Amino acid sequence: MNHTAILGSGSWGTALAFTAAQKAPRVTLWGHQAATAETLNRTRENTRYLPGISLPPNLVATAEFADLADAGLVLAVVPSKALRQVALDLKASGALRPDAILLCCIKGIEMNTGLTMSGVLQEIFPHNPLAVLSGPNHAEEIARKLAAAAVIGSHDESVSLRLQEFFTLPWFRNYRSTDVTGIEWGGAVKNVFAIASGISEGLGLGDNARAALVTRGLAEMTRLGMAAGGRFETFQGLSGVGDLIVTCYSRHSRNNRVGRLLGEGRTLTEVTASMNMVAEGIPNTESIYAAARRYDIRTPIIDQMYAILYQGKPCAAALTELLSRDPRAEHG
Repeated sequence: MNHTAILGSGSWGTALAFTAAQKAPRVTLWGHQAATAETLNRTRENTRYLPGISLPPNLVATAEFADLADAGLVLAVVPSKALRQVALDLKASGALRPDAILLCCIKGIEMNTGLTMSGVLQEIFPHNPLAVLSGPNHAEEIARKLAAAAVIGSHDESVSLRLQEFFTLPWFRNYRSTDVTGIEWGGAVKNVFAIASGISEGLGLGDNARAALVTRGLAEMTRLGMAAGGRFETFQGLSGVGDLIVTCYSRHSRNNRVGRLLGEGRTLTEVTASMNMVAEGIPNTESIYAAARRYDIRTPIIDQMYAILYQGKPCAAALTELLSRDPRAEHG
């Protein structure tokens, strides 16, 4: 892994490039805009997405796939809706080594296929070793070397062992798992509940309501993720409840911000226009709502979030409907 490459020069991609540069002698950060790459190389800072973090000298930005040609490890960190096209373009370029490890760091479910993000990569690069990384990690804190933990998943434990060793740093502890499906479903579904948590805050409902919302969100996440093939214990771990907590309560969370502004009365168009980064919970809500229909899983919070984002339902009306459902047992 002497040469590590990152696909995606947003905040998370830049933070992971910064982290990889602590171990790899050479790190290449790819983004689709040549002007952005030139600015990063000249200023040594991603002022748009991760201001205040100085990029180390062994990290170079590029907009050319050719510069990734000898990378032994490639991290996918582009927006979920862009992954398939970026992966297809990378394949067409012929730049990816056939033995390069692909590490998927994207949280989402593809709308038309229902595939996880690693599933998309596996479809396009069926012969490359594949792994995923997820957990309660905000880019702003990782890049400042604040203490954090994540989980690395792969069906091939030799791959996860190599990645675990590579990414273990004094401030960044990594665990490993073979439950790739559970890790990815937890990371994707929590984004929906982060928007719901923000709405609760925007409506001024208080801590009790948010705690109840997050707890019942975990129940929905677990039911849906297990139906997709994940293991129960994974949703009680870093990529499940851990990621759910930080995303639902942190002001770093873009999804939480979306919900808070919606709860305060802004329209979705106004909210998205005010942001310079993708809030994955918006497209994820659509794809995860569709997945719940396919698996025939009861997801009342996800259903209401879909109604708010895609059917124009008022936030207060969605809350009233959630609270007025028929009483039921907590488990089962």
